[in-house]
Amino acid sequence: MKGFDNEFTYRKFLDSGKEEEFDSLFDGAVEKVKREVLGKSIPIYIGSREVYEKEEIVEYSPIDRKIVIGRFQKGTRETARQAIEIAEKAFEPWRDMDYRDRADIFRKAAGEFSENKFEIGAILSIENGKTRYESIGEVDEAIDFLNYYALEMEKSKGYVRRTTLSSTDSKVSKGFQGAPGSEEKISIVMKPYGVFGVIAPFNFPISISVGMSTGALITGNTVVFKPSSTDNMAMMTGFKIYQMFKNAGVPEGAFNYVTGPGSEVGDELVASDSVKGIVFTGSKAAGLGMMKKVYSSEKMKVFVVEMGGKNAAIVSKHADIDKAVSGVASAAFGFDGQKCSACSRVYVQKDVRDEFVRKLVEKVRTFRVGDPLKKENYMGPLISDKAFIKYGEYVEEAKRDGKLLFGGNAVDAGIGGFYVEPTLVELNHKHRLFHTELFVPILAIAAYDRFEDALKMANDVEYGLTSGCYTNKKGEIRKYLDSIEAGVVYVNREISATTGAIVGFQTFVGWKGSGLTGKGTGSRFYLQQFLREQSQTIVKH
Repeated sequence: MKGFDNEFTYRKFLDSGKEEEFDSLFDGAVEKVKREVLGKSIPIYIGSREVYEKEEIVEYSPIDRKIVIGRFQKGTRETARQAIEIAEKAFEPWRDMDYRDRADIFRKAAGEFSENKFEIGAILSIENGKTRYESIGEVDEAIDFLNYYALEMEKSKGYVRRTTLSSTDSKVSKGFQGAPGSEEKISIVMKPYGVFGVIAPFNFPISISVGMSTGALITGNTVVFKPSSTDNMAMMTGFKIYQMFKNAGVPEGAFNYVTGPGSEVGDELVASDSVKGIVFTGSKAAGLGMMKKVYSSEKMKVFVVEMGGKNAAIVSKHADIDKAVSGVASAAFGFDGQKCSACSRVYVQKDVRDEFVRKLVEKVRTFRVGDPLKKENYMGPLISDKAFIKYGEYVEEAKRDGKLLFGGNAVDAGIGGFYVEPTLVELNHKHRLFHTELFVPILAIAAYDRFEDALKMANDVEYGLTSGCYTNKKGEIRKYLDSIEAGVVYVNREISATTGAIVGFQTFVGWKGSGLTGKGTGSRFYLQQFLREQSQTIVKH
């Protein structure tokens, strides 16, 4: 059985003194992508068939709206039905393949991603505006998911457990619970459901999409994959996933790539009786809407969902303030706060409020905003005009009801995207900006008296995804870990207060309104969500 090692590309280049080589490889990949990849018409793939629709969706780069990523097909309900039908036909042979062979295919897929990581990272940066570090880190995470889940399939031996219920010499003429009888050979097996619809987000269109799809596929299900295709688009990265899986040996029909609006393709995946499960990452409203549509019609469907967060950091008077500033700033403003794990609120003890705010402003002031393909920039564009409008509305609301500490303005980056400043606002905890998921670079700050007050406020939201705490007092650490209502928690983490879970180490799981099953990605329990248990008993003659 092969082991598992995290990819950590940038770290390895940096540790070996080859940072210039890392930059050269990324910059070269950007030029190659601009020259050879962008602007093409990309079909839908259903089994082995390329499908071209009557209408196309033109996707533009958020970096510069003049850059055409590609022209993608505007799939319909009928297109989705065709993909579901093909996925159904592919299910039985894929299900019956030995689990070790499926694991080998996804290890090969990891190799495909590894060999093409700089090109895929460049596509990702151009498509959703991430910096090179965020993009390569995301491709690394996808590779980690592939290798980790392959290892988990092997370690669990395909999720089969066998036991024996011994016979007894006593005999009875009628059966009842616990009656004596003959020897029984019992197998407890985990079986796939069938077709899964995988509905992917824009913000992590490689790692989350690969993780969700691999979870369904490696356990023997088949997939109809719908990348984000309206408003916040990420269809080219989805196409690359299709290519990598195909090159690795995922059979035709097991993984189908269908672009199109959620109101058509997504809704058909949710409504279809032939689709046995939905894997989704996105807003709570969208997730609950899908579940309501299924369950209110008295149908049954498996949902594996992650539905956002409103993630808090707590800064105690016993904290290392410099570490807290570093961690909070990174978590709040990496990728412009467009992460479900982003830190969007912080509670700081009154005694250290002034020092923390002063140092945080100094730190954030150094964050350069502009073209994310340029090495020197830390923040790129917002994903869309809608996000830009929301940012402006939230800033005005904060100015009216609280205090603007830093930022709040648009940035002229000299190119046609929506660029804004990292923004710090001080408000009362009861204000809606402390409770609404924003998905823009705005961090809300409030002061507290007692540590218990901070914990109460941190838990006083409908979400429970990630959280961070900074304190060197053991009692506060213990109280925080015992009481915080979030699935992913960090204490005194300088690199990021709430973001950056590492596959195989920190499981990524949502509590409360952030999730459904209480099981997270990158963990030993993730794959079990795509399987159902069956007890098989054979009585010995």
